[in-house]
Amino acid sequence: MTSKIENAIDTIEDYIANCKFQTLSTTKIIVNKEEIDELIRELRQVTPSEIEDYRQIIMQKENILNDARAKAKALIDKTTAQTTELINEHEIMQQAYAKANEVVSHATQEAQDILDNATVEANSYKASAVDYIDGLLEQIESLLTRATSLANQNYEELIANLNSCTGIVRNNRMELRPAEDEGFESIDVSGATSGPGIM
Repeated sequence: MTSKIENAIDTIEDYIANCKFQTLSTTKIIVNKEEIDELIRELRQVTPSEIEDYRQIIMQKENILNDARAKAKALIDKTTAQTTELINEHEIMQQAYAKANEVVSHATQEAQDILDNATVEANSYKASAVDYIDGLLEQIESLLTRATSLANQNYEELIANLNSCTGIVRNNRMELRPAEDEGFESIDVSGATSGPGIM
């Protein structure tokens, strides 16, 4: 914010800058005495009031500083008193800290014991479950092995019976057509063929 004094000085400077130089001179100017007197009078009028304004501002700043100093001193006094009280209570605090650490240590040990016991119990359950499932799988494996063996045995018997039936059929056909027996072949249901005939 521009002050009144600064405005008055700026006005005088602008007036001087616009004045004409004297003939054959680059340093001397021609001024109107009434106009310059008026500008100087205005400067004199605003100067006291402006200075008073600044004096008031300075006083306000001093008041603010004094108030801040008082508040700072009060805060320091209060902090010093609290520090003294804390120092007096230091031993009690140390005992409280020791008790708190003891409680925390005890709780930590109990929690670790609970965790260890739970881990052992969980491992025991796991081992029992593995043994039980392994027993079931062993029974299933045994059943599948027996079923496979029985299926193979029945399949072999079925093939033998089919081959026997095929032989009977072939003999019957040969008896019906003894002269054409060379055109037939015996068929093995397993997929193999013997003699000439249909592929």
